[in-house]
Amino acid sequence: MEPRAPLVVAVRTEHWPIAGGFTISRGAKTQASVVIAELSDGRHVGRGECVPYARYGETVDGVVEAISALKCEIARGLDRGGLQEAMRPGAARNALDCAFWDLAAKRSGKRVHELAGLPPPKPLVTAYTISLATPKVMAEQAAKAAGRALLKVKLGGDGDKERIMAVRRAAPKAQLIVDANEGWTPDNLSDNLSACALSGVRLVEQPLPAGADDALTKIARPLPVCADESVHARTSLPALVGKYDAVNIKLDKAGGLTEALAMVKDAERLGFSLMAGCMVATSLAIAPAILVGQRARVVDLDGALLLARDRPDGLRYEASLVHPATPALWG
Repeated sequence: MEPRAPLVVAVRTEHWPIAGGFTISRGAKTQASVVIAELSDGRHVGRGECVPYARYGETVDGVVEAISALKCEIARGLDRGGLQEAMRPGAARNALDCAFWDLAAKRSGKRVHELAGLPPPKPLVTAYTISLATPKVMAEQAAKAAGRALLKVKLGGDGDKERIMAVRRAAPKAQLIVDANEGWTPDNLSDNLSACALSGVRLVEQPLPAGADDALTKIARPLPVCADESVHARTSLPALVGKYDAVNIKLDKAGGLTEALAMVKDAERLGFSLMAGCMVATSLAIAPAILVGQRARVVDLDGALLLARDRPDGLRYEASLVHPATPALWG
């Protein structure tokens, strides 16, 4: 067998407009800025996409720089296993990790799920996000999406009880989950959780700021509470026992599919139920997360649906279902 050519790393940024904007408790944005990593052996190209997130101290330029800094090591033979030690968890490692998986699939002619020893992925029911706004505006958004099976409602400000009640009235048949994005306080936590329970909410994500969530151990939770900003890679899981009932695994936080699949096992061993989430991004970023979503009770992989347009060969969304990627996209 001829020796393989050294891998060449290419990295670029892309900006994708969001349809109508996207608002959470920390602010609003009108476009998704993503970073693409490509690994080429001269015959095959593997791709991965990530979303640098300021909440975790990341910038687009910083992620591009971190990926570029590994070009020589990857050319000298750094592989996916070595990548886990060479980079910390985060967006930059996610893009490279997913590119390694995609390249391995293209080289072998097998799908990533086969390489990972997983069963073939099935379509998943995904949540659809209702952005934070006034109760009236959120009710209008919910009414337009009322036919979907699962809605994710962004909260995190004064008047949240009125918001969730308005959404429930506008979408009486949809299942609801809530994401407060660290926007509540210990003082309003119980009242807001009670309002969500009365509105039939299935789960509340990250009600309190990460690192200031001890109040969750001191109250009776009337519905499951899921960690998001409080959970990153596997090392963050043990400290969440007793505070949270579920954890939201996102590839950009975990640092790639490799770590995310390992997190699934550890989280289940610790007694957490699973949620699979994503940032607002194109289908290329979300495709690997569908493999994580196969084990999740709640799936929130609608990032590409929130864009004004998606990339070619994007994921197929059919009503509330998101279908696994085709090889033309990833894996």
